[in-house]
Amino acid sequence: MNFEHLIQINDPLNPLVDAMTREQLWEGLVLRAEQPQLFVIGLDSCTILSREGNILERELHYGQATVHDRVTLQERQSVRYDILPTADHVGGSLTMTIEQPDELQLFLRFEYATTLPVSDDQDAVQTQEIVKSAYRENDIDTVRLIRQYVQTKQEPGSLH
Repeated sequence: MNFEHLIQINDPLNPLVDAMTREQLWEGLVLRAEQPQLFVIGLDSCTILSREGNILERELHYGQATVHDRVTLQERQSVRYDILPTADHVGGSLTMTIEQPDELQLFLRFEYATTLPVSDDQDAVQTQEIVKSAYRENDIDTVRLIRQYVQTKQEPGSLH
């Protein structure tokens, strides 16, 4: 199953939304890669097994389950997470790409590719919609947490 959606980061028509720079958004994406437990519900811990250039090999612990993934950082452009399928876990990838069509607008595109089969069966379609909704909600939460991180860094007396 493949799925993608776009979240608008800066909306020049909405003064209630705090604008972020591309660099601030990038910092937040790097933070999510290096400290995913701040962003992922149910993740107990993350160990970075290796870091070579722009590639991180990680071990994620969810209770008794362990997942290995590879994170590829393309400087100020995108972050790609690749999870290898195992007997217990569905494999796939997630790519988060920064899109900036002009000086005022900023977007984050989320692209999922999973090994979940696509089917026209009503139960399968319902399951696919539940998974897509969960991805979308998680991504909205990621952007919210990045906004909080940016706000915290900007506060006077912040330790960052």
